[in-house]
Amino acid sequence: MDFHYLFTIFFFFMLGERLLLADGFACNWGTRATHPLPPRIVVKLMKDNGFNKVKLFEADPGALEALGKSGIQVMVGIPNDMLANLASSVRAAEEWVSQNVSYYLSRKGVDIRYVAVGNEPFLKTYNNRFTQTTFPALQNIQAALIKAGLGRDVKATVPLNADVYDSGSGVPSGGNFRSDIHNLMVNLVKFLHDNGAPLTINIYPFLSLDADPNFPVDFAFFDGHATPVVDGSITYTNVFDANYDTLVAALEKNGFASLPIIIGEVGWPSDGAPNANPQMARRFNQGLINRINQGRGTPKRPNLPDIYLFSLIDEDAKSIDPGNFERHWGIFYFDGTIKYPLDLGRGRNLTAAKGVKYLPRQWCVMAPDADLMNPNLPERISFACTYADCTSLGYGSSCGGLDARSNASYAFNMYYQTMNQQRGACEQFQNMSVITRIDPSYRGGTCRFVIMIDTGRHEKARTSSAGKMNLGSVLAYWGVMMMALIVVI
Repeated sequence: MDFHYLFTIFFFFMLGERLLLADGFACNWGTRATHPLPPRIVVKLMKDNGFNKVKLFEADPGALEALGKSGIQVMVGIPNDMLANLASSVRAAEEWVSQNVSYYLSRKGVDIRYVAVGNEPFLKTYNNRFTQTTFPALQNIQAALIKAGLGRDVKATVPLNADVYDSGSGVPSGGNFRSDIHNLMVNLVKFLHDNGAPLTINIYPFLSLDADPNFPVDFAFFDGHATPVVDGSITYTNVFDANYDTLVAALEKNGFASLPIIIGEVGWPSDGAPNANPQMARRFNQGLINRINQGRGTPKRPNLPDIYLFSLIDEDAKSIDPGNFERHWGIFYFDGTIKYPLDLGRGRNLTAAKGVKYLPRQWCVMAPDADLMNPNLPERISFACTYADCTSLGYGSSCGGLDARSNASYAFNMYYQTMNQQRGACEQFQNMSVITRIDPSYRGGTCRFVIMIDTGRHEKARTSSAGKMNLGSVLAYWGVMMMALIVVI
């Protein structure tokens, strides 16, 4: 056979394989952490792992600075508590766009593509708190983008939870917008359509499984082991496809069959609940990545939408109102270390964060001679877990099976690390604790007694530390510090 013919076949085979695989991944970067990774390290972590799109939940200065000229496309978010002000004032919207979009685009080289107005503002649990302000805020932000000359390149959208639609028939073809917000959703969707913007939706198969003990477990995953759900001529083998196509049906019923959709959040937590563990998280996220690499959409929308994995790294200061799992969604731990292997395609595997600096290798644990029957012990454990993250101690979690002494040691250590191992922090427990240099982690590493990031050493390496830590992190950290001081006093 002619060599040139063989080369041509090989070339087109390789080209076809390259076109089949995704050019990059998208992720969410949350910054609700007491000891956040330096933004420059997070950006390098994303690039090393093939993430070229990121969604931020707020216009964090440190994150945006680090994303400048990185080649990563950005969706920058506006928190729900800002919606009322933006809804009532076009001027406020113009100032926000000027400070958080125009400035970073023109002065810092940040490739901002979307503004996310609010975050799941129509959740039923919010009891209509943001129902009246979201759409006007969206309109004002869009007007501000147009006035700034950015209306063509930067699109305003609203990340919504999948509870904004449902199906009366129980199958995707019966999908429609929730009755109590139907008119609002139609108006919002029309506005997005008229401005060439996508609808952003968050889909969480984990929450479907977590909320319903009778939910078929395999239907939450992508590997085809579930009993199929038949909807007319379409067969569904996983809840993600069924959920997405329920939204597609709702759009079709209301005259917006071709509106683009972005998946703003989808993922699986690795701790904090019986169904939240590294094995199930790996099963889900590997299946999701395989679909992205294959470019495979859903039965009603075969073309793959942008999918933002939730999330990149754990956040130990997030609210746990929905559940302890909220602090464990990352595919990386809080320090950028790998939780479980993922095949990213093209022979790539996950790469851990580089250049992370830690506090000294020492832990605060319950003293060997401390009495487990000490009447002050429960109160001291409660104190530690009020100001530090003890969610891994919950039922079904990675440290949920510890004995009483180890349980206390875990709580003491989390407090000690959250307090930056400061002098006196381990002495908070009334002679029941001691510092050790022997790692007390258990079960082959599944119950991790962490050592925190040394934020002080990272801060010294920056030219301007004040703008690098988000407000939530500062308040979370100093709130803990002040309460500890109050207790000491």
